[in-house]
Amino acid sequence: MPSEAERIELEATRKAHRFGNWAATATRHSPWEDVLGIVAGTALTALGIAMLGSLGFLTGGMAGLAFVLHYLTGWNFGLVFFVLNLPFYALAIGRMGRAFTLKTALAVTLLSLMTAFSPAVIRFAAIEPVTGACLGGLLVGFGLLALFRHRASAGGVGVLAIFLQDRFGWRAGLTQLAVDLLVLVTAILAVPPRAVLLSVLGALVLNLFLAINHRTDRYLAR
Repeated sequence: MPSEAERIELEATRKAHRFGNWAATATRHSPWEDVLGIVAGTALTALGIAMLGSLGFLTGGMAGLAFVLHYLTGWNFGLVFFVLNLPFYALAIGRMGRAFTLKTALAVTLLSLMTAFSPAVIRFAAIEPVTGACLGGLLVGFGLLALFRHRASAGGVGVLAIFLQDRFGWRAGLTQLAVDLLVLVTAILAVPPRAVLLSVLGALVLNLFLAINHRTDRYLAR
């Protein structure tokens, strides 16, 4: 005779659809909770990116590469970010499942749109650079944490980081930090050295925040 917890889990499984199991249980978010979490996470991430961009700084991952290309070519950041993330959907759907891929695609699309239009709706009159680097990194960290906890990511390195954490137990924040530092080294091609150093500071704040707060043994929602 199955226990109550097993019965609830079996009922949730029966309700699963072809995009993955989004039924609400003690360890899973409902679809509406996922949508709200993804919208909130992308909004916080977009605000952090807007703050860093207003200072001429960068962040890591695909967003960092998109910043480099934006500064070098003048191309729209949101469009470049969206295109750079396309190849990572193959890894996401092959290794992380269709639900994760669909939610990540939603997050990337929303983030691309928000960052594309943010210059028209958000302007920062004055931000002290060190403070801006730390706050921008922290905002992006909060946004990514919200996405991770709803089994989504902002694409690119986030997909790889979650895969490695699920497969090998590597901390997602530390994986992102290693990749982000490599990306920021290339930023010397696009921005002054001082901006690169402050961008590194922002990346450290972002990824240390994730390393401390995103742990599968502390948060079980899927």
